[in-house]
Amino acid sequence: MMARNFNELRNKMSPERRARVNNMTREMMVEMLLAEIRQEAGLTQNDLADVLGIKQPTLSKLESQDDMQISTLRRIIQALGGELELVAKMPRGTIRLGQFKDDLKTA
Repeated sequence: MMARNFNELRNKMSPERRARVNNMTREMMVEMLLAEIRQEAGLTQNDLADVLGIKQPTLSKLESQDDMQISTLRRIIQALGGELELVAKMPRGTIRLGQFKDDLKTA
């Protein structure tokens, strides 16, 4: 039996079912570990370490840390094709922190 492409299966779903699947996917992606984000991007630790110009064991340590510099996190997210955005959830509302925004034009 030939494996089916996921897009082929999704295209056969009703619009309601596609919406439910999309919502479930978004909910699951709300909270992910760095390693999961890397895997979702289709990269191995070696691939990402090469892009970042570091060694694989260093990346492994970074992925398992629960605390790191914002600039390091930003570099990792950008190497994965994303953009880091910091948000503070305050009693009076959500605030995006612009203080740490950086184009990294030199990186």
